[in-house]
Amino acid sequence: MDLERATKQAAAAAAAALRGARALVVTAGAGAGVDSGLPDFRGPQGFWRAYPMYQRLGLSFEEAADPVHFTDDPAFGWGFYGHRLRLYRETVPHAGFGLLREWIARLDLDHFVATSNVDGQFQLAGFAPDRVCEIHGSIHHLQCLRPCRDDIWENHEEIPVDETTMRARVVPRCPACGGVARPNILMFNDWTWVGDRTAAQRARLQGFLAAHETDPVVVIEMGAGTALPSIRNLGARLGYRPGCLVVRINPREPAIDRPHLALPVGALAGLRAIDAALVAGAAP
Repeated sequence: MDLERATKQAAAAAAAALRGARALVVTAGAGAGVDSGLPDFRGPQGFWRAYPMYQRLGLSFEEAADPVHFTDDPAFGWGFYGHRLRLYRETVPHAGFGLLREWIARLDLDHFVATSNVDGQFQLAGFAPDRVCEIHGSIHHLQCLRPCRDDIWENHEEIPVDETTMRARVVPRCPACGGVARPNILMFNDWTWVGDRTAAQRARLQGFLAAHETDPVVVIEMGAGTALPSIRNLGARLGYRPGCLVVRINPREPAIDRPHLALPVGALAGLRAIDAALVAGAAP
């Protein structure tokens, strides 16, 4: 079966499931933001294409994102995250986010979002913050590096970065102790992340899932790969629930067991295909 036909058939089945659903769970990995122009850092070459300066330094994504830099050289640690903060603030979420919100309103779907992304794109696209679970935290929130206490606060910092050296010209500080502040993000080899904010989000997500335990639920999974499988694993767990259908949108790793559905395309293309099927199904 060719790609176009497979996508169209899966989209039609997804649309039919959405029309009969009571709730929608949107799960998203790094690939969900590619259509907005965000890099997904797939492999060292993908990271270096987005950040050639780190290739010159011989650093992988995992090494650039290691929290040890905030202790050893805070300006360098904030070089990577300061650059990403500006990128995420300036990025306009692609039209697929709007399609999801339209379905929620049109089909009267209760909903929740679970994402491994730290970019805040769902909130920027208009999703209510109390309906989003950011399992790895958020670049838009800060904590003390030590931490001196478990406080988490919104990140309103402006952090200019010298892109030739990837060093920040400003290092945010903890308002309590004056020490270095860091993003409230779960990084690699991270032992000092304050997870209270994400724990509260997880509790709200679990409450949502409990409330819809016996309802027909559709999971739209976008851009979630197997290298860091947190989102894929969540979809797999939800897929075992009675009445739950998982729709995997992924151009590289779309495989999923039946009765669940695979759309082997990018996030925006997959959402548009489902929307076209919804519109066609609603036509008189």
